[in-house]
Amino acid sequence: MYAYAQWYLDDAMRNLGEAVEYAVCRCGLLPDRFMEMFIAGGLADGFEKGSPRYVSGMSGTELACETIRRAGLHRNLPDSVSTNEYSAEYWSGWILARYQWECGLRFRDIVRFLPLRDILHMYPAMHEASEERFIAAADQIRERSRKEARLQQIRRLNTYSQKMLSERSGVSLRMIQQYEQGAKDIRKASASGILALAETLHCDIEDLICG
Repeated sequence: MYAYAQWYLDDAMRNLGEAVEYAVCRCGLLPDRFMEMFIAGGLADGFEKGSPRYVSGMSGTELACETIRRAGLHRNLPDSVSTNEYSAEYWSGWILARYQWECGLRFRDIVRFLPLRDILHMYPAMHEASEERFIAAADQIRERSRKEARLQQIRRLNTYSQKMLSERSGVSLRMIQQYEQGAKDIRKASASGILALAETLHCDIEDLICG
């Protein structure tokens, strides 16, 4: 059961593609930072529910500008630039909208196992392939992530090795390995230890102990 009718899908894909391209290429935002803002500002919620305002009522540039404004970044935003050439950034937003519609997950859940920067890395191999091939690849990534501990998933999203996380958080390397292997229950970790991990990984404690 899809959240919104298929006739909105082309607009949704085009708008999110343009929004990502504008935010990254014109405004200089990191891809994952833009997605954080898109989710935190509530626009992702309206988009994934198929609100006409977000999926077709705005242009992609307007969607990006509204995201930036809601994040409190008051700046003189550049004009959009029309082009007939699709960039990697455009494709990444475009295919992400397609995948979200297909799988029905919230954007906040998708980017936990497939952050936008990883979709960008898939561009060379995937941008000329069918949408179905990308969906299959994303589903495989999702399935692998289900088998990982939440700590391991979030650590990977932050591009930390276990050793780096240990050094920056003060939690022993052996303890981190045991949490990720399931040998120890992270829910029984000391308050100071789990707080140090959450602060180092820029997440909430609940993100580490739930799921």
